[in-house]
Amino acid sequence: SIYTAENSLRYIFSACNVCDFLSTGSAVMMVNTSGRSSGQRAQLYMPQFKENDTHCVIFQYYATSREGSSPGQLLIYVKENNNLLGFAVWNSSGSAFQKWQQVELAISTFWPNFYQLVFEVVASGERGLLAVRGISRQGHQCSKLNTPHFLHIKSVEVNARQTATFQCTINGQPKDHVNYKLWLQGIRGREAPMKDTKPVNSRRYTATFDIVNTTKEDSGRYRCIVRSEKGVGVSSYGDLVVKREFTPPIPIAPPQLTAVGATYLWIQLNANSINGDGPIIEKEVEYRTLSGSLIDSQPVDKPNHKIGHLDPDTEYEISVLLTRPNEGGTGAPGPPLRARTKCADPMQGPQRLQVVDIKSRQLMVRWEPFGYNVTRCYSYNLTVQYRYTANGKEEMREETCYDTLSGAPQHTIRSLPPYTNVSIRLLLRNREGVKESDELDVLTDEDVPGAVPQESIQGSTYEEKIALRWREPLQTYGIIKQYEVSPDSFNSFDPEFNLSNQSGTILKFSNETSHIFTGLYPGSTYSFTIRASTVKGYGPPELAQFTTKISPPRMPGYEQETPLNQTDSTVTVLLKPARSRGAPVSVYQVVVEEERPRRSRRAAEILRCYPIPIHFQNASVLNSQYYFTAEFPAARIQTPLPFTVGDNRTYDGYWNLPLLPHKSYSVYYQAVSTANGETKIDCVRVATKGAATRKPDAVEPEKQTDHTVKIAGVIAGILLFVIIFLGVVLVMKKRKLAKKRKETLSSTRQEMTVMVNSMDKSYAEQGTSCDEAISFMDTHNLNGPDPFVPTAILGEKTSVSVSTHDHVLRIKREAVDVPYQTGQLHPAIRVADLLQHITQMKCAEGYGFKEEYESFFEGQAAPWDSAKKDENRMKNRYGNIIAYDHSRVRLQPLEGEQSSDYINANYVDGYHRPNHYIATQGPMQETVYDFWRMVWQENTATIVMVTNLVEVGRVKCCKYWPDDTEIYRDMKVTLIETQLLSEYVIRTFAVEKRGAHEIREIRQFHFTGWPDHGVPYHATGLLGFVRRIKAKSPANAGPMVIHCSAGAGRTGCFIVIDIMLDMAEREGVVDIYNCVRELRSRRVNMVQTEEQYVFIHDAILEACLCGDTTIPANQLRSVYYDMNRLDPQTNSSQIKEEFRTLNMVTPTLRVEDCSIALLPRNHEKNRCMDVLPPDRCLPFLITIDGESSNYINAALMDSYKQPSAFIVTQHPLPNTVKDFWRLVLDYHCTSIVMLNDVDPAQLCPQYWPENGVHRHGPIQVEFVSADLEEDIISRIFRIYNAARPQDGYRMVQQFQFLGWPMYRDTPVSKRSFLKLIRQVDKWQEEYDGGEGRTVVHCLNGGGRSGTFCAISIVCEMLCHQHSVDVFHAVKTLRNNKPNMVDLLDQYKFCYEVALEYLNSG
Repeated sequence: SIYTAENSLRYIFSACNVCDFLSTGSAVMMVNTSGRSSGQRAQLYMPQFKENDTHCVIFQYYATSREGSSPGQLLIYVKENNNLLGFAVWNSSGSAFQKWQQVELAISTFWPNFYQLVFEVVASGERGLLAVRGISRQGHQCSKLNTPHFLHIKSVEVNARQTATFQCTINGQPKDHVNYKLWLQGIRGREAPMKDTKPVNSRRYTATFDIVNTTKEDSGRYRCIVRSEKGVGVSSYGDLVVKREFTPPIPIAPPQLTAVGATYLWIQLNANSINGDGPIIEKEVEYRTLSGSLIDSQPVDKPNHKIGHLDPDTEYEISVLLTRPNEGGTGAPGPPLRARTKCADPMQGPQRLQVVDIKSRQLMVRWEPFGYNVTRCYSYNLTVQYRYTANGKEEMREETCYDTLSGAPQHTIRSLPPYTNVSIRLLLRNREGVKESDELDVLTDEDVPGAVPQESIQGSTYEEKIALRWREPLQTYGIIKQYEVSPDSFNSFDPEFNLSNQSGTILKFSNETSHIFTGLYPGSTYSFTIRASTVKGYGPPELAQFTTKISPPRMPGYEQETPLNQTDSTVTVLLKPARSRGAPVSVYQVVVEEERPRRSRRAAEILRCYPIPIHFQNASVLNSQYYFTAEFPAARIQTPLPFTVGDNRTYDGYWNLPLLPHKSYSVYYQAVSTANGETKIDCVRVATKGAATRKPDAVEPEKQTDHTVKIAGVIAGILLFVIIFLGVVLVMKKRKLAKKRKETLSSTRQEMTVMVNSMDKSYAEQGTSCDEAISFMDTHNLNGPDPFVPTAILGEKTSVSVSTHDHVLRIKREAVDVPYQTGQLHPAIRVADLLQHITQMKCAEGYGFKEEYESFFEGQAAPWDSAKKDENRMKNRYGNIIAYDHSRVRLQPLEGEQSSDYINANYVDGYHRPNHYIATQGPMQETVYDFWRMVWQENTATIVMVTNLVEVGRVKCCKYWPDDTEIYRDMKVTLIETQLLSEYVIRTFAVEKRGAHEIREIRQFHFTGWPDHGVPYHATGLLGFVRRIKAKSPANAGPMVIHCSAGAGRTGCFIVIDIMLDMAEREGVVDIYNCVRELRSRRVNMVQTEEQYVFIHDAILEACLCGDTTIPANQLRSVYYDMNRLDPQTNSSQIKEEFRTLNMVTPTLRVEDCSIALLPRNHEKNRCMDVLPPDRCLPFLITIDGESSNYINAALMDSYKQPSAFIVTQHPLPNTVKDFWRLVLDYHCTSIVMLNDVDPAQLCPQYWPENGVHRHGPIQVEFVSADLEEDIISRIFRIYNAARPQDGYRMVQQFQFLGWPMYRDTPVSKRSFLKLIRQVDKWQEEYDGGEGRTVVHCLNGGGRSGTFCAISIVCEMLCHQHSVDVFHAVKTLRNNKPNMVDLLDQYKFCYEVALEYLNSG
């Protein structure tokens, strides 16, 4: 019976836990079991659900009793269509509980089926209450408690006694339903447990149920049920049809295999050989792997069948199933066919190949393990293939990898050459194909190097030194760090030489493959052991032996050439033993030389003694002035031996004939040493014999007169000849001077070539007394093309001292009116001798320069009364640097102003141009008007300023020019144009004077790189400054005004350099000493320090060596063509010679110049220890990052217009990426130019992010965008310091140039490289107005980076100056970093890009 809420109110109100029961709006059921007997039933029928969908029915039930026992059981039935009610799919069990329980019913019936829910309560006989409420149907799958649903169940038809197999497909996975009960329920009550499960996909699986030994009574409807504590899932019904029993058909023979593939098998069924009668209506092929698991069954309608989608290299068992019509059914599988598929190509090559251990001669590689799903064959082979280049030949090898099954497979490659790039890849092979891994490039570790090549060890031997040269080992096995050279002496021709204390060890840097050993003993054999080292240690030593040349014996001293005895025909001398030097004395010889007219008394020295023995009998035939008169073996003269010259005896074959009384003789004594094919002689004059004198006979008067007439005639003839000769000489001299002026431009360079060559010869053959000069010249001549660097350019500092000797003052005053008169003590120096002269002057710590400079008069050398007047004292910046009266500039007096004609300025003569310069002090506020008065009065067109306004916190000069227009009383000065360059500024003014009807254009050239009382580090910039002034100064203008702060030191330097350049060009000589002396006669203390005096010499030397290499833009093409023309005689060209000169004048960095880079804590930040930045050019890092040092391997470089515009550096190492970005941020860089490839094998990592943000300590680098255009990848980044957010961010664009492969010396395309230059310039101008810096890097910050900077400078020259000077551009860069543009092809490329620039307009 059905109970409603009305007839149960009493019990409901007493059970307060169900007070909310009546409030529900859905179907409800409440059953009061009080007074009901056990087994009584109450049912609630829900409406039929006919929608074609999967439903989820949710309800709540409640059970309670006073005794706590169960009042009854709640059952739920799902009645499908109008069929029988069937069995319950869910029932409640257990004792009563005091809260509502929720249950889900996942009902899966499908159209056209419909169903009806029936709720049934069966009383237990106990008093209590059972209720159901909240029954709701949802049109989707159950999701709250995840009760699983079923898919449609298929009907099954079998013959009697066969097994009927139902398959139910369930949502979910078996692992999710471990605590669920799953069974097959028949409508008549027969149930079947689950047999097994099989996944369908990630969302479903299939459960299999077997009803075995079926009978006709088992026919009916079956459904699948799954139940948990919270719900139950019910499937639709499937029909089981059990047919009558017949004998099913079974094949007799197995199928036949006709074809095999990797994923398929072709079979022939053999379906005609069967048991039983009747037609076959269906054929199936069933196949399994040998493991026995069923793979699939496929219907077949043809005799031949292809089974596809099989696994490669797998053995299958294939059977045929046959089916007869009606109740004949399907028989058992026939006899099986066993067949194996072929192998398939490997799916892919091995993945994630990496090197896990790197040693000098072996590498260990590891890769991601793989299995059958990759090999697709159970039989396969894995090999490692690697290649490398050794001794110029590429080697390729392949080895089998045996470790393929472990969880971390690996293989060790052995017998590799150290420090070699090895390319590695893995090859996976099976019978059907091969697949490769990605190729991996790795560099083996360094090892100790091989031996220095024996044939490369060469030595140039001298008497007391050996210049040793060698090449690096053929097998470097790493980066050579240094060489160890150990000399040792073991043999000497001279028995007196002590061989002890002649050993030691010399260490040389890797770029130094030569050394000069000095202080050696002549005629001695020395062995040299040379070995090279890398970070791993020293390699095997190589031994070489060289023997110094023997020296001439050292003759004893003969202070007075006085013989022991002398007659008219003999001279007796004392022969003393000589001291051997390198070889024992072999013989002593006595030589007699006849003194003839016009013969120098030092003939022996000029002839270097007498190497050729001449007997007296042959002397007249050979017209020889000397003959050997005696020879003694060395053993004969162990002690002093008297010997009489002219005793008419024979000594060892030489006739010692008597001397002739009427002739004069010199007697020489020489010792001869011979060893090792060498003969050396030293000689000394031991006596002289004059002609015997006697009274002349009386001469008759007639003969005497005749004789006088003859003498007079001879004298007259001689005078006539002298006059004619002098006339010819004068004519020839005039012609020679005219010709010399025509060849001025080429003569300077030729003279310098002669100078270098003569220095080579001079020092190689003769030696010098200055050890420093010997070392200097040997270093730069014996080593081939190594560069030459004057000492001052390397920064050698000398102390300054002055002298006030009175005699110097007298000499000075005597020379006041004789410009540049060459004195006997200080003659002019030929250009060809200048290098030798400067080298000798720098010997002994610059003693020559010190002595010269101290000879100048210091202080006042002429009256300066006007400057000392009280009204003029305030017009002088310094009290001791004022104007001499005799040379001062007198201004036109102003009306009513006393002493208005005074200004602290003096006239100075130029080269053959009187009063060509005005040397003055830097204007003061009180003298600005006077300065412009002087400029106007003297018709000056050029002002040269060689000081800054403020230096070291002190005002050095007043700013005497306006930023726009300024009026100085009756003078109006307007700034027209300002051209800012890296080392100087050019300002152009328009100047007007009241009452004068003209406007004059005046240029100011302001050199900004010259410190007060010091000198520029290099003369290159100043020389370019001087040449620019010469080119821009009008020829017809008035004096050039030169000023610094005091108008003495730097002003004097500029004037001397300008004069000497003119003098060298026109005369081929320079006279610096007398030029400075003359300047000091015009203005006090011109050239104020010894350091400035030395700098003048170095500047003139560099100018003479380098010449003027500026080429006008309109002549570049023709000039460059001529420069490349090969001279068939010398097999050289002008551009080769220019590059050779560049190498010669490039500074060589000393160890002390790079002291910061060489600190031990900075070693790991340098890619190459032979490419280091000098301390003076370092950009020190500012951003603080823990304890990291502020050093980075980088150097500041000037562009054409901006100082320190470039920062040249190496590609960041993995440990310096953070420092690289600190550099970019700290120095306000807006562009990065990358000229090499990313190559982890060479420690060249990718240092930028491709997206997102990279963090490097406080520096954050954020990727913004990227673009590829031809050979240039441009990337934009935003960088900022997270520790200082108030500083904001900076946009930086990186330009990665792809057109310069690592194997090429120059870029592929000139046009592409020029495009790179222009893109960088455009970004610089647009983003930061040209103020930001550009970071340029290649592998080591050398040739490639230098080429970019040089071409950038050259392009700016062409744009602003309409001329090009590649030599000057590269020289300027090399002053800071000697490896800039280090190849001739790169140097030529600079010219060629300049031509491309002109062609592109």
